[in-house]
Amino acid sequence: MHSPKRAKRLLRMPLTVVAVAGLLLSACSSGGAGHKAAAAPAAGSQQSASASASSASAARSGAPTLRPLPARTPADLAPYYQQKLKWRSCGVPKFDCATMKVPLDYAHPDAAHDLKLAVARTKAAGPGKRLGSMLVNPGGPGGSAIDYLQYAALGYPASVTSRYDMVAVDPRGVARSEPVECLSDKQMDAYTTVDSTPDTPAEISKLTAADKSFDTSCEKRSAQFLGHVSTIDSARDMDVLRGLLGDKKLTYVGKSYGTFLGATYAGLFPQRVGRVVLDGAMDPSVSALESSRAQAGGFEVAFNAFAADCVKRTDCPLGSASVYDAGKRLDAFFASLDAHPLPTGTSRPLSESLGTTGVIAAMYDQTAWPSLRGALTSAQKGDGDPLLKLSDGYYERDDDGKYSNLMYANAAVNCLDLPPALSSPADVERALPAFKKASPHFGTALAWSSLTCGYWPVPATGRAERIPAKGAAPILVVGTIRDPATPYAWAVSLASQLSSGHLLTYDGDGHTAYARGSTCIDSAVNAYLLQDHLPPNGKKCT
Repeated sequence: MHSPKRAKRLLRMPLTVVAVAGLLLSACSSGGAGHKAAAAPAAGSQQSASASASSASAARSGAPTLRPLPARTPADLAPYYQQKLKWRSCGVPKFDCATMKVPLDYAHPDAAHDLKLAVARTKAAGPGKRLGSMLVNPGGPGGSAIDYLQYAALGYPASVTSRYDMVAVDPRGVARSEPVECLSDKQMDAYTTVDSTPDTPAEISKLTAADKSFDTSCEKRSAQFLGHVSTIDSARDMDVLRGLLGDKKLTYVGKSYGTFLGATYAGLFPQRVGRVVLDGAMDPSVSALESSRAQAGGFEVAFNAFAADCVKRTDCPLGSASVYDAGKRLDAFFASLDAHPLPTGTSRPLSESLGTTGVIAAMYDQTAWPSLRGALTSAQKGDGDPLLKLSDGYYERDDDGKYSNLMYANAAVNCLDLPPALSSPADVERALPAFKKASPHFGTALAWSSLTCGYWPVPATGRAERIPAKGAAPILVVGTIRDPATPYAWAVSLASQLSSGHLLTYDGDGHTAYARGSTCIDSAVNAYLLQDHLPPNGKKCT
């Protein structure tokens, strides 16, 4: 997800990978959370998550289904599948780069309007027989797959990286691949500080004006791309790359939003599915509103897990009484930032929005919890800089004040993939009770964040759909029970939708599970990728 206010369904990788990976999935907000005190719900359990997923899946059984494309490649696309990749050094040892061409519009291919996408690889080093190419994607939408490749090449188990050429393509509109652009860096600084939990008509007007200005700027600077950066477009690009790499079938590891991209590929090209791992799964059958509300609940569960750990420690800045009391203290802290932003030693004070983003950023990875405890302790002493740094990492803002295009691509893809969750302040106010119920601490900000797509200049071309991918080889879906950004129920639902889906569960904290420290998860995924050996369906790792 992004920060609660300005990120619109942004799926992000854990902070341990933030320097090279993508984003989160929730609503697009600059930060902020509800402050109403309420009893914190119990930490999520596998039983309750499974039950909610089953009932949700049953309720969506009548949802439309993504239809596969014809097995034969149309003649007008043949030139794209027949191009030759010209590899060259990336300037980083052992990494090669290339550029591939794809049509701007697959319905009307025209060489005069081709897009150029950046591709990178690092070759299998052995020993052992090479198994082909493995594409990776970290999520977002908007995360750079090429940046993530540098992490995957070193962070994935050596038994896997030694047998596969590791490959990444920055999706269209992202990073090095015809990036969507919207705001200047200074404008983005202002945008991320807008109050995402408005209390007055004037604050609501300021928030909606900021969203409208953001959307207008995207149209002004990137109009030629905005109608052609959907997940379906990127999935079709991946099939072109598969062909250029010489692989008959796609081997793929997708994290977070990358699971939606991978599932969409399977739905379009089921006969070309090889070994596909979808880790931190999204549910393609849920609407934008359902998605944002469920993610709000996911962050609530993650905060409760953090708070339960924190109150046991002598240095916990949220007290030692209970999870409920810790939540009340967090609400009070957010309210104090709303009234009096903290100095940071820079020209940018820590506003409520930025502070909330910093807290949410640390929810992605439990190894970031000590940093969050330290940042909240510093804030209590009047120094907002550590929390601001957590927020900046989330937004991919560097020390020179420059932003990546992560947030711009995120909005462009999300707003094209699904009709808007909420289209007016009145819509948000009607939805607030349900969001607050799902997440007393973050629900308000996540509800208001949904407005970005409500003003988007290009109508959505996608819709919520079930993806059965009939005829596909077995697909491994990995879900983490206390995942903040992609609730576990989504993994259960996706695995049940896919005709060949197999569910692997991690009973743990943080966003995604593979190559993040669980020997059980890594062993199960490795056996699938290397030997085509699936774990028992429903296997649970702790």
